Amino acid sequence: MKIAVLPGDGIGTEIVAEAVKVLNVLDLKFEMETALVGGAAFDAHGHPLPEATLKLAMDSDAVLFGAVGDWKYDTLDRPLRPEQAILGLRKNMGLFANFRPAICYEQLVGASSLKPELISGLDILIIRELTGDIYFGQPRGRRVATDGHFPGAEEAFDTMRYSKPEIERIAHVAFQAARKRKAAGFEGRVTSVDKANVLETFQFWKDVVSEVGKEYPDIALDHMYVDNAAMQLVKEPKRFDVVVTGNMFGDILSDEASMLTGSIGMLPSASLNSKNQGLYEPSHGSAPDIAGKGVANPLATILSAAMMLRFSLNQAAAADRIEAAVQQVLAQGLRTGDIYSEGTTKVGTAQMGDAVVKALR
Repeated sequence: MKIAVLPGDGIGTEIVAEAVKVLNVLDLKFEMETALVGGAAFDAHGHPLPEATLKLAMDSDAVLFGAVGDWKYDTLDRPLRPEQAILGLRKNMGLFANFRPAICYEQLVGASSLKPELISGLDILIIRELTGDIYFGQPRGRRVATDGHFPGAEEAFDTMRYSKPEIERIAHVAFQAARKRKAAGFEGRVTSVDKANVLETFQFWKDVVSEVGKEYPDIALDHMYVDNAAMQLVKEPKRFDVVVTGNMFGDILSDEASMLTGSIGMLPSASLNSKNQGLYEPSHGSAPDIAGKGVANPLATILSAAMMLRFSLNQAAAADRIEAAVQQVLAQGLRTGDIYSEGTTKVGTAQMGDAVVKALR
């Protein structure tokens, strides 16, 4: 089992170190190789995704990823910014399906800004299409107006697009996930989120998802506009089971859903291709404002490592052990600053990682 370890920037190095610590105490044999990515790679090699890093990722069974980005790189040309590394990995590895579970642990009900009755027992899965939509649509760029009316004025443009095969494959992933969840006691419902009333791209999305849905008569399907979905996630989040949507809407809604659980520091994610080769990362960013302070929450990264074991490395029992250890640590009242509340014990990044290791042992 070969794992490419790409810590990245900001708190990425700190949280990935704790996930690696957890993996190392399992009775499993891993080959783990670390490489630079993002701003750290740009500083060393002049590019956020060097060829050697990309090759390592392509040749590995899975990628454990931290986070990339820092404000100091905002003046770079877009192709050289740290965030282009993650887009490049998704495209080159064919990582088209992003799984973002939003689970509210009972021990953290009080950390959410919503009323306990709204989020107690929350367990929803957002599936985001990852290699299409406006993030990858062509043409894109800037141009100068030529009509002379506004000399030197510029406009910028990006193109939203989806092909039928792209929509079909992510829809199948969503329906199959809902079927597995139904077998585990969930409702067995897919909510497809679109903006079909305004965007032709998403009328097409809605039509294709509806066709695919006919192949899954045991799974309920409903459609919801993205603005309504954003409201319902706050108003009645437990009405959702599996949510499937496009790249941009999924980016926004999954971050919104993360706050239902109390902190984005608790949310793992998995990005998979057709071979179940995957990239696993926390849903949050590099948080340069707290980098190096030892206060970041490593649990999202540790839980991402558990997803890696389950989806790409066929080690479901080990994944279960990690997830149980995280729940045990939370039950003991240990909290990093983002989920701290009165009556619990505040710990740092390394202390939280050590506590998970102790629970595993």
